[in-house]
Amino acid sequence: MRDLRVTLVQSATRWHDAAANRALFDARLAKVERGATDLVVLPEMFSTGFTMASAEQAETMDGPTVAWLQAQAASLDAAVCGSLVIEDAGRYVNRFLAALPDGELVVYDKRHLFRMAGEDEHYAAGQERVVFTFRDWRICPQVCYDLRFPTFCRNRLDDPAAAYDLLLFVANWPAARALHWRTLLGARAIENQAWVVAVNVLGTDGAGVTYQGDSGVWSFSGEATLALGDADRDGVCTLDAAGLQDWRATFPAWKDADAFTLDAATPSDGA
Repeated sequence: MRDLRVTLVQSATRWHDAAANRALFDARLAKVERGATDLVVLPEMFSTGFTMASAEQAETMDGPTVAWLQAQAASLDAAVCGSLVIEDAGRYVNRFLAALPDGELVVYDKRHLFRMAGEDEHYAAGQERVVFTFRDWRICPQVCYDLRFPTFCRNRLDDPAAAYDLLLFVANWPAARALHWRTLLGARAIENQAWVVAVNVLGTDGAGVTYQGDSGVWSFSGEATLALGDADRDGVCTLDAAGLQDWRATFPAWKDADAFTLDAATPSDGA
């Protein structure tokens, strides 16, 4: 397992304009040299903004934004990820997608739907947590509101099928609760003895909600090793593999974790 180079793209998005957002992120990623990074992280619903207009804004898995993600991954020789509004078998989901350089797509549908904005009325909730392996790193993707539910995020280092090294969040997390965002991200890193990478948006969206970014990287000991604040910029961080492994070996709190199982039932009926 070697170090993992991660690029965080913190930006405002164009409301309900997928083509404009693809062009925006095209320009940002054009600055990244091929082979210079392993993982590129875009925000939640990066092609539309955090919208409840699911039927009007949804794309399919063979649509232009999924194809764009795959093209970027192949061009950069990196995994490129974010979430999209996707229509799948007549249902609308807030779907995290990681496009890998070989063309593979990793899919995770957001499980916890933000009822305070009505997300549970317009989207179907995901059923399962996902962990995928890329360049020897086990990565667990999560979307925004999932951050508030530590049992769903919980690392299981005693279970090879559930263990992860990197907990990855994409979000549209409002500025009004920025303290919660920063506090919970550090907590998730500490309790799970894993790296945490989180990318949030900036600006005020078409629904009138303001976001201040605060994207960043937290180490396995909870230290904020990269903090983008409210700047419209990209950030690059190298995740230390040896340090992670040493920390788990010298402070093996994970061995004393309580056993549990997750209820497979969806937490929300969705729509």
